[in-house]
Amino acid sequence: MSKSSPPRRPGPAQPPRARIRRAVVIPRRKPMRQARRVSLFEREIRVRLSPAAVEILMGASGVLSEGQISGDYYYGSTMITADLARVSDQVSEECDVATARDLEALLAADTMIRDQAHSLGIAEAARLSGRALGAPQVDLRVRRNGRHFYLDVDVEARVEAQIQEMS
Repeated sequence: MSKSSPPRRPGPAQPPRARIRRAVVIPRRKPMRQARRVSLFEREIRVRLSPAAVEILMGASGVLSEGQISGDYYYGSTMITADLARVSDQVSEECDVATARDLEALLAADTMIRDQAHSLGIAEAARLSGRALGAPQVDLRVRRNGRHFYLDVDVEARVEAQIQEMS
């Protein structure tokens, strides 16, 4: 049994359908609305190290220094080592590798860290040389390995005079 088409209704004869091409009409875009009011404030989010974080990190750091006097100059290096895992109970953030990566960028740009590292490097240079140092040149590099941070402080300074020890 085959399906048959429905019966045709009698009526006026219809012309065959011709394909009519219709033009594509693109609707007009509404013009942009003019701003009548603007905000007084431009907002941005900044992330930086808190002073408490700097104190915690520097307080939990290890210090290793070496140096020597060559002619009229002292050349030395101080490495400050901070382990993020050691301070995890003192901070609210998760001390994982992602936090360590973010912290590395902040450490390199933070002025409090730079100032403390420079002061520590210069103090270690004076201690190791046993002499007063004049106009030290200090270079700081920040490195990270996992959750360990290394602040390398290189000091070069002219040797001024012998430090007098008080008895």
